Amino acid sequence: MDFTPSEEQTAAQGLAARIFGDLSTHERLTAAGTGTDAELWKELCAAGLPAAVEDVGLLGLVLVLEEQGRTTAQVPLAATCVYGLLAVAPHGTPEQRERLLPGLRDGTAVATGAFPARGGVHIAEDGALYGSVPWVPWLRDATHVLVADAERGLWIVRTGEPDVTAVPVETTAPWSAGRLVLDGVRGERLGNGQPGAYADVLATARTAFAGLQAGVCAGSLARAVHHTVTREQFGRPLSTNQGVLLRAADAHMDTEAIRVTAYEAAWRHDEQRACEAQALTAAWWASEAGKRVVHAGQHLHGGTGADLDHPVHRHFLWGRQLDAYLGCGGEVLEELGLLLAHSSQEGAS
Repeated sequence: MDFTPSEEQTAAQGLAARIFGDLSTHERLTAAGTGTDAELWKELCAAGLPAAVEDVGLLGLVLVLEEQGRTTAQVPLAATCVYGLLAVAPHGTPEQRERLLPGLRDGTAVATGAFPARGGVHIAEDGALYGSVPWVPWLRDATHVLVADAERGLWIVRTGEPDVTAVPVETTAPWSAGRLVLDGVRGERLGNGQPGAYADVLATARTAFAGLQAGVCAGSLARAVHHTVTREQFGRPLSTNQGVLLRAADAHMDTEAIRVTAYEAAWRHDEQRACEAQALTAAWWASEAGKRVVHAGQHLHGGTGADLDHPVHRHFLWGRQLDAYLGCGGEVLEELGLLLAHSSQEGAS
């Protein structure tokens, strides 16, 4: 097992760090409100970062998303890469890849996913899709939605179709979300309906969003460290207080646990090894540990952390959103337990 990034992965991460660091500033985020930073998205696409994901793999995407998380940049990068590029490239038909991938690479198309499957979408006898999904991230920006039906079949739905409605929804984090309503739309099946596509896309999503959470936590902790080092109380920095040091140390260990489990899941995926259990492990750490870290980051800011306009509050909102997205800690732990039990039974038979 080797998580050492390749030259291409390191270059993609460095480019992402520079663009996010330069453009995803407090002032720009404030101006964007709860919407997407369209100019930042154009800059990322012009730099070729979405397109690079096909070359740098899931581990490379995790590294790039860490940089997004550090700045809580409001762009649909994770959704487009996971539910678009990394879904269509391995599972789409040759015709779908030729037609859909160019737009996803250059940013003229934006993808998102109605995941995980919770039985909200059904297929009628005539093959049309009916149902609704309470909220889908970045739906307000999306041109295409990857929909998972009740039987875990995958369908590509264009948001501009007359039988597709996207009702704006405000979530904890400013993810330009919406409620998806399908009223007899003719979706396009992804690929040939091969088994395992849903599980692969969901594992990819959980791994990628765990990487995003690692960045969110790292950014929150960095802000907390800066605050406690520069803020003095009773004539000395807050960082000299043992309680502060221990809380920050715990947050650091939690952040590293999220990062390393995401790296392992991504590495196994890129090596075409079984990674469902590792993706669930990364998702559990992202949920449980991520929640602890962003709470610690806010608490270590003291009264300043209660300011809703302070940058650290964005990390808190993102961390709590990622805690619940794709399954909270208890849900993914139950799923992991069932998976391990089933694997154990198969091994014994």
